Amino acid sequence: MTTLALPDTALTAAADLRAIREQWGDLLDAIEQRPADQWPPVDNIREHLQAAEDEPSVGRIPLTLRQHPAPANLDALDTALDVERAIFAACDDVAARYQRSVRFIDSGRRGRYRYEPDPADSDDPNRWTPATQQAAAVFRPGSRRYGLHWAAVWLEARALGEQADDLFTPVGDDTLADLAAVTRTARRRVEQALARAGRRTDLVDPCPWCRGTLLARTVPGGEPSVTCDTGEPCTAPVALDRGRRVWRGADLTELWLALYAARPGG
Repeated sequence: MTTLALPDTALTAAADLRAIREQWGDLLDAIEQRPADQWPPVDNIREHLQAAEDEPSVGRIPLTLRQHPAPANLDALDTALDVERAIFAACDDVAARYQRSVRFIDSGRRGRYRYEPDPADSDDPNRWTPATQQAAAVFRPGSRRYGLHWAAVWLEARALGEQADDLFTPVGDDTLADLAAVTRTARRRVEQALARAGRRTDLVDPCPWCRGTLLARTVPGGEPSVTCDTGEPCTAPVALDRGRRVWRGADLTELWLALYAARPGG
């Protein structure tokens, strides 16, 4: 059996969708925090540490269905709403073109034919159900009720050609190209709102172990890091990377704690 290579547009869309959903919790958290003057948000150390200890705020209820009385970061909220709408619209489009319609079954009795939608087929968890507006005050969100995270997973599976029985047909090249453009724009907006579109910032606080200058870096779609410019003489309890102490991932939490403790009154 020969496996056909996936188009670059499919792989690009899938990678962007993974990046969006992996950063979605951070974006939802950012809506509730005032924009930081520098990265990392040392001024908001307590909030950052709390977020590091908790599960990501993935969020299931669509933002378009929530109340937002007084968000702390309007730019983050606008970005999240726009990205959510774009991903939902892409799911609706792909489902309309490449998802099989619900089957009908005979539910009649005593020789009478009565065809109705098959409940098992319409409720298939692999199926995307578009939102409907049945009346002025009756809005049914369909699959949108599961939130952006699920929508991104579903859309990634369609881009990669994953199947569930006979529910889907392969997504066409033109649609994949359109989808790649949508997901690339959405990912860029998320990373810009989180100041992760590629940035270098000298932190105000010196290294707690050697008093050297700390440099924070972000790269598009990559892992944020902080580097001490002292080099090997720095005694910080993290690994060396090209001769310098570097904090990434869980190590950043230890750095935040040390920075906070070194501050007056910390």
